[in-house]
Amino acid sequence: MTWTKKKINNFLFFIGVLAVVVMMFTFDVSFVELWQHICHAGYWLIPIVGVWVFVYGINALAWQSVIRSVSSDDEHVGFWRIFRLTITGYALNYATPVGGLGGEPYRIIALSRDMSKEHASSSVVLYAMMHIFAHFWFWFTSIFLYLALVAIGDLKLTPVMAFMFALAIVFCLVAFYLFSRGYRKGLVVKGVRWIGKVPGLKNWSARMLETHAETLHHVDEQIAALHHTDKRAFYSSLLLEYFSRVVQSLEIMFMLLLFGIDCGGGMSGLVLTFLHSVLILSFTSLLANLIGWLPMQIGVQEGGFVVSIAVMELSAALGIFVSIICRVREIIWILIGLLLMKLDKTSN
Repeated sequence: MTWTKKKINNFLFFIGVLAVVVMMFTFDVSFVELWQHICHAGYWLIPIVGVWVFVYGINALAWQSVIRSVSSDDEHVGFWRIFRLTITGYALNYATPVGGLGGEPYRIIALSRDMSKEHASSSVVLYAMMHIFAHFWFWFTSIFLYLALVAIGDLKLTPVMAFMFALAIVFCLVAFYLFSRGYRKGLVVKGVRWIGKVPGLKNWSARMLETHAETLHHVDEQIAALHHTDKRAFYSSLLLEYFSRVVQSLEIMFMLLLFGIDCGGGMSGLVLTFLHSVLILSFTSLLANLIGWLPMQIGVQEGGFVVSIAVMELSAALGIFVSIICRVREIIWILIGLLLMKLDKTSN
């Protein structure tokens, strides 16, 4: 069977629908309890879901910066198309059990309608790298945010946490070094070679390097070019990706406020609540990404919220509520992404 673009899109759509069904039946609570949690959220569910319009909008702007850097003068992709592909891409990332990368093939296929496949591949790879790179910066700076709150007496620092933070700092510094090498020399060719070391994939890797050697080297050249020759696009994309995580923290803040947690009230209380939300998101996303190969990180995200909220000395019940409402929000946006996928005329 020949895998056409339409067949691939239909296959990804089917996987997304199947993932939603799986997600619905893997909640750690009954449907009655789930409905009670949704009712508890009430009208707060609107801003909790709605804040992701801004998160995805910022992600789209970050990707647009990369696209403009690698595209030629006769290639133009409008913001709203990038915005739609961003939503659908992340919907597939949530749904597919391949380390959060299920949306990248779809993005390349869809974007290749607007630009050359080489440029589409480069932009998607570069944006994926930037997305991960920003994650590390978010985790790295969150450690120092926690220490700053410890210094003012808002949070506590145990010896175990101090040791874990030290390990996390080393982990992030190693990642920064590896990313710096990747941005200087590219990593697509090396990545394909590493895949060839996986049992059963040696022949695939050899065929890929032999058949698409020139294209893969061009993609690596464009990765290096973004950092060397277009630093404005590089840093604007990185800052936007980092800022999107800060905005995402509002989702958790809304849920904390729903539970009456405002750190004493007033403007200073709201600021502290927001900073706590940033830390909860950071710790949870770190745990979820460490085991990101699970489809929808089933069980990992929930456990991450419970652990992160416990570190902030809040109740486990709150952690369960936050994890469930976040899972409901994911389902809503997966469905929106799949709908946009079917409505996109270029996917046919």
